Amino acid sequence: MLEGGGLPGKLADCHSHDPAECELFLVEGDSAGGTAKQGRDREFQAVLPLRGKILNVEKARLDKMLQNDAIRALITAIGIGIGDEQDMSRLRYHKVILMTDADVDGSHIRTLLLTLFYRKMPALITEGHVFIAQAPLYRLQKGSRVQYAYSDDERDKLLTEFGGMKGVTINRYKGLGEMTAEQLADTTMRRGSRTLLKVTVEDAGRANELFQILMGEEVDPRRQYIQEHAIEVTNLDI
Repeated sequence: MLEGGGLPGKLADCHSHDPAECELFLVEGDSAGGTAKQGRDREFQAVLPLRGKILNVEKARLDKMLQNDAIRALITAIGIGIGDEQDMSRLRYHKVILMTDADVDGSHIRTLLLTLFYRKMPALITEGHVFIAQAPLYRLQKGSRVQYAYSDDERDKLLTEFGGMKGVTINRYKGLGEMTAEQLADTTMRRGSRTLLKVTVEDAGRANELFQILMGEEVDPRRQYIQEHAIEVTNLDI
């Protein structure tokens, strides 16, 4: 189904050909993708930027999915095929890492990707190859001391350790593209200093259920979910 050969043009591939040590970062947007390409370890880390939200696979037929450039690039880069044609022996990266912004849009893109894997490439998840990168929300600096916080609670705890707000510079990252390549590498990409969350079948199943509620044909479950969770929305993009 994916005739035409060759890897996608936006993919910055790694030098290694050993899938066991290779990693593919799926990055939200060209800006963050460019930063990730600069900050990666070219030996074993590949980067594929995804522009905008990928196709909603909840409603799309397979032939329509394969006409979507972002999905075609993703499937080609990973290498195993899709649906009944999956062949895990052709997997090009043993870690497929989702790296999106910590906002509403980033969460939506991550859910779209997890739904795609859960529905069309389930072996990626069942065999433990899908991960979520944890990027920091804040950078705190006082003098030469620099710390990163991954939540508001962690930021407040660090401020206490710093002795309060006085003399502390706090940067709030609105997106991955606001970080320098070195900052992104130190906090989110480099082995030993990063935090990766492995996606389980249960995680992907919950994402799939949420997607069915929010994007499916049934109106009542969607209305009920919105009513129950509206109070939780703290960062609404309008």
